[in-house]
Amino acid sequence: MPSSPRYWFPAKRYGWGWGLPTCWQGWLVYAVYALLVGMAVACFPPHTRPGAFIGSQLTLCALLLAICWRKGEPPRWRWGDD
Repeated sequence: MPSSPRYWFPAKRYGWGWGLPTCWQGWLVYAVYALLVGMAVACFPPHTRPGAFIGSQLTLCALLLAICWRKGEPPRWRWGDD
């Protein structure tokens, strides 16, 4: 029998989206994301290079969203009764 897929990011109990990771791969994704955000702040200070800072943050957020979409439970609106 095929086993059900193991999601790195489970769906939130209430609302739409994903909760905290359930395995080390998900936590690694969060750690790398936090590190890259910190590096972007250091490389593109928001008060001196606002355009580059906003672009870097949008890119990193889009990358995190893509990983959550690919490796997370399919998102849908939840009312807590699942």
